[in-house]
Amino acid sequence: MPIIVTLDVMLARRKMRSKELAQRIGISETNLSLLRSGKVKGVRFETLEKLCDALDCKPGDLLDFESEGGIV
Repeated sequence: MPIIVTLDVMLARRKMRSKELAQRIGISETNLSLLRSGKVKGVRFETLEKLCDALDCKPGDLLDFESEGGIV
C-alpha cells in the first residue's frame, strides 16, 4: 500500500498510549488499532483533525507516501 500510517511514531514521540488517544478523540480502541496498522480504506477529515489536535501535529506527521521506488 503506498500510503504509510506513522501514527505509532507520533504516539511514541508524545509518550501517549493508544488507549488514551482513543479516549481523547472519541473512537474505539479497535478502530484506532485498525488505523494504526493501515488496514482502513479511508479516514474522515474530522477524525484526522481530532488526531492532529490531540497529538499537536499536522496530517503529514501521521501519513507518508511510498512510491514504487521508495519513500518520497
